[in-house]
Formats: sequence, structure tokens, C-alpha cells
Amino acid sequence: MLKEGKVPFAVLADVNKGPLDNAHKEVIQNNLLDKVDLRLGSGIEILEIGEVEEVIIAGMGGILISELLEAKKEVAHNVEKLILQPMQAQEELRYYLLNNGYEILEEVLVREDFRIYEIIVAKYTGKNTIIEDEIYYEVGIKLLENKDSLFNDFIEKKIKTYSSIVNKLEGKNGEAIDKKRKESEVAIKKLENLIK
Repeated sequence: MLKEGKVPFAVLADVNKGPLDNAHKEVIQNNLLDKVDLRLGSGIEILEIGEVEEVIIAGMGGILISELLEAKKEVAHNVEKLILQPMQAQEELRYYLLNNGYEILEEVLVREDFRIYEIIVAKYTGKNTIIEDEIYYEVGIKLLENKDSLFNDFIEKKIKTYSSIVNKLEGKNGEAIDKKRKESEVAIKKLENLIK
């Protein structure tokens, strides 16, 4: 995006020195040193209010992303857009966003090889969003509204995961096992209804 001129300036951060050193080499190779500020640090802790318009946090879990946003609320609340790509715990991230004053503006699915990634675009508005059914934390309402070409594959993959859990619990008993089986069976039905 920097090379194409779509972004005039970027702050790149990583908590580890190695990836930051690699990014520095890449920046030099592409003659972008005057357009990039590289910083060692975690999440948005390295930013001040008003320093950037948009923040991208990618490649980590939804719980960690939530913690990073919470740790530096004053920055997260004052950017035009948060572009978030959680690797797991997407439902926990949606729960955090919708119950802490963020609006989910858009959600997109992207396939790379065998994996489907979820990208969540959000903005702080100060208003919480009431969700009628917990399934919409797992499958975002914007994903449901958009129903892009990967939507059915995305839902079918989730159904397979829950079906695998039900199969593994077959013949086993106990309160916790029965609860997990029932939750998985309910989730399967709700997910199947989303693609009907």
C-alpha cells in the first residue's frame, strides 16, 4: 500500500525485534524509509492520540486484540477505523467490540490456501450493540448480511468442527460432557439455518 501510494505514511510495530529488523530491511529495499516509522512495542501502546487515522492489528488471537485495545483505549477510541484480523477467538473479539462501544462497520472473509480468515472493520462510537443470539458473536451479522462467495464454505467448516466435537463425545458421559455436546448440537442447528 505504501509502494502504491495508497498510504502516505505508516507506523509499523512488533513486540519482537526480529520481525521489526526484517521489516526494516524490506523498507530499505523498497526505498520507503521516509514513509515508515518502525517501533518496538506491543499493539497500539506505541501510538499517541491522533497520530494515525487507521490501525491494523493482525495475526494474533481475538482475546489478545481485545486486551491491546483495552490497554490503550484513548488511541483506539480516536482512530477512524480499526482493521482487525483475529486468528482465533473471533467470537470473543466481537463480544468485546460490541459490548465496549464499538460498531462493526464491515466484515470480510479471505481465503489463503485451506484457511478462511475473518477481517473485522470497527470504529468506536460509544454505543453498545445488543445481539439477539450468541451465534452472531461467532458469525458476525455483517458477514451474514454480505454473504460473500466464501460464506457457505465458512459456515460448513464451522459445522464440521462442531460435528467433530459431537462425534468425539459419543458414548461419553458426565455433566460437562453432556453440556458440551448439547451446546455443539445447538450451534450446528443455528449454523445450518444461516445457510438455508
